[in-house]
Amino acid sequence: MKTIVANWKMNVGIRESIALARGTLLALRGRMHVPEVIVCPPFTALADVNKTVARSHVTLGAQDIYWEQAGAFTGEISARLLVETGATHVIIGHSERRRLFGETDEAIGKKTAAALAHGLIPIVCVGETAEQRGSGQTEEVVIRQLRAAFAMTTLREKDRVCIAYEPVWAIGSGKAATPEDAASVHLALRRVFHESVKSGADALSVLYGGSVDGKNAYGFLRETEINGLLVGSASVKLQQFTEILHAAGEAIEGAEAGRRTGEAKKS
Repeated sequence: MKTIVANWKMNVGIRESIALARGTLLALRGRMHVPEVIVCPPFTALADVNKTVARSHVTLGAQDIYWEQAGAFTGEISARLLVETGATHVIIGHSERRRLFGETDEAIGKKTAAALAHGLIPIVCVGETAEQRGSGQTEEVVIRQLRAAFAMTTLREKDRVCIAYEPVWAIGSGKAATPEDAASVHLALRRVFHESVKSGADALSVLYGGSVDGKNAYGFLRETEINGLLVGSASVKLQQFTEILHAAGEAIEGAEAGRRTGEAKKS
């Protein structure tokens, strides 16, 4: 299975969010092979988008979370409040949150623990800057961020987790990592996750994010180590996002054909 997460950021209001959600449903209609799709509108549109995608292949995610359950935290939103809107997923530690709002590894660890405690599936973002990449620190940085994100929780058998590798230098720059480079980082993240996070979390998805569009999506999705994509600006451009969804379907179809061929050879 491939997973496609649409992060609409602060780009659309309620009416636009509903229209994007309906367009996403239309893009999936009639297709035999469809990915898991999670749309993440602004907080103000969560409940309305949930009504739009109810009983479909599309599920609802939030763009952030606060770790306290309730209290005098003006402007924040708790896991309990997100669950009430119908959200099942939440993006945590996006590079924009780290860079623009000063989120620390410790804060991201608290948010991840809060999400899991309330049954939300965290989409934990990790990634290096251009300077860190240039000095050969990519794996060191993303592994540190990964370990910190799960330092305050122990996963249960039923828990699902997404890790999104989004190199900071690729976000909104038009310069994506190569599929091969991304797959290499994904392999390291998967290895460290299973070594460090003691659980039966076989339901781990490792996604790529960073200047993904309709033209390069398939190149990432055909890599077995890349379970899906976290899509930013292209997710609010319906034609672009439709192309990404179709690329995911083609990747799923290709993988299934490969498995059937392998089984036939064994028999």
